[in-house]
Order: sequence, then C-alpha cells, then structure tokens
Amino acid sequence: MFIVARNNVKISGQGTRTIMFAHGFGCDQHMWRFVTPAFEGHYRIVTFDHVGAGRSDLSAYDYAKYASLDGYASDVVEIAREFDVKNGVFVGHSVSAMIGVLAAARDPILFSRLVLIGPSPCYIDDGDYVGGFSKAQINDLLDFLDSNHMGWSRTMAPGIMGNPDKPELGEELANSFCRTDPEIAKHFARTTFLSDNRKDLGGVVIPSLILQCSEDIIAPEAVGRYVHTHLANSTLVLMSATGHCPNLSAPHETIDAIECFLASS
Repeated sequence: MFIVARNNVKISGQGTRTIMFAHGFGCDQHMWRFVTPAFEGHYRIVTFDHVGAGRSDLSAYDYAKYASLDGYASDVVEIAREFDVKNGVFVGHSVSAMIGVLAAARDPILFSRLVLIGPSPCYIDDGDYVGGFSKAQINDLLDFLDSNHMGWSRTMAPGIMGNPDKPELGEELANSFCRTDPEIAKHFARTTFLSDNRKDLGGVVIPSLILQCSEDIIAPEAVGRYVHTHLANSTLVLMSATGHCPNLSAPHETIDAIECFLASS
C-alpha cells in the first residue's frame, strides 16, 4: 500500500497484459485521459504520479534520491513489481521516456515494449550532438524558474504545448506547472534538463516506438533521430502533431501509432 499511496497508482481496464503510462515534467496522470480509454478494453492500465507531482505523497520526496532519473526509474520498477507486471508495455512522455529506458534496463522482465513520446537523452548540445539547447540557454531557463515559478510556468507552457490554435491546452499545461510545489519543480527541472542518458540507450534491446512531433521546442527532430539511431530495435514515427504533448493535442494520432506498433510487434 505504501507504493500505491506514494505514487497515487490507479488501475483500470481489463486484460492480462499491462500498459503503464508515465507523465512528463510538471504534469500528472490526468494528462493521459484522452489516450488510456482506447486501450482499456484489451489491457490492464496502470497510471501513476511521479513523487512530487499530482496527488502523490509529497512527504516521500527525497532530494537525494530524485537528483537523478535513476530515482524515478526505481519507483517505476517498484510499481511494476507491486502489480506483478511481466512483458508489459511502458509508455513514457518527455522525461519519462528516459525513465522508462532506465527501468527496462534495470529489470528486463517487466517490459517487452517501450513507447517513447518526445524522448530526449540529453537536452544540451554537445559537439556533434544536437540536444536543442546550449548550456547557457538551459542555465537561463533554470534561473528563470528559480526566480519566478509562476512566471516561468505561464511563459513556457504555451510554447511547449505548441498549438496556438488551441490556447486551452497551453492554459491547462500552465496550470499543471503552477500546481507543482515550487521547490520540487525547481529540483525536478534540474534533474531533467541537466541529465545525460545517452549511454543508457545501449542497455535496451526490446522493440521500442519513438513518437516524434514536429515543431517540438523541447525535443526537436534531431533528438528523436539520435534516439532511433542509438536505441536498438527501435521504430521512429514522425507525427503530424506539433508541440511536445501529443497525448493532449493529438490523442487520436497518438493512439493510432501505439496501436499499430503493438499490433505489428
């Protein structure tokens, strides 16, 4: 019960195979509400909130543990083991994509398929590697968040969502950012944007689907192609969806891509 309460784990659907959905930075499991119903008829669905997000147990937030993505991957493994997940499917959005890669490498029996939506193993440009940001830009982004959490949320959310014709989605993302405890948000942001998990891609060989949006300011196409090149047995799908959150802005395209991947696998 500790794990369930810690991560606000919810179970739905029917089926012998499990799909676990993991949300991105500043979000919670509610962000999957347009996607999960499509799979509930044939799969057991596991959704949860990362510690520090949504209705998770904030008292369980350990700054040392969550100073790296390994801490979050450890939680994913514990949740999967708690619910006896074997040969399941892990769907991770944004930073949770790499959390899923780490969890799959840590315990290979848990997942037999990975779906990575907008993954980035490293956000900072490094030599020939294009992460999308310079080190100075990341430092500026983190300094802005440190000094003005609410202002950062309201400024960044519309650009991250990337659908100006649907302002309500940018507003939803901004509100989600604003609801996050400011100190936890600052810490998780540093863990996210300063992470470098490029070497960890080689530790996973199970079939993986990479969903790459167009006009994604957080994880540009060059990053998706890098992940595809360095992640064995991966499939790259370039989506028509724009922005960084197709689970909200283009749920039908997201669902279709996942269904096709699981059917072909």
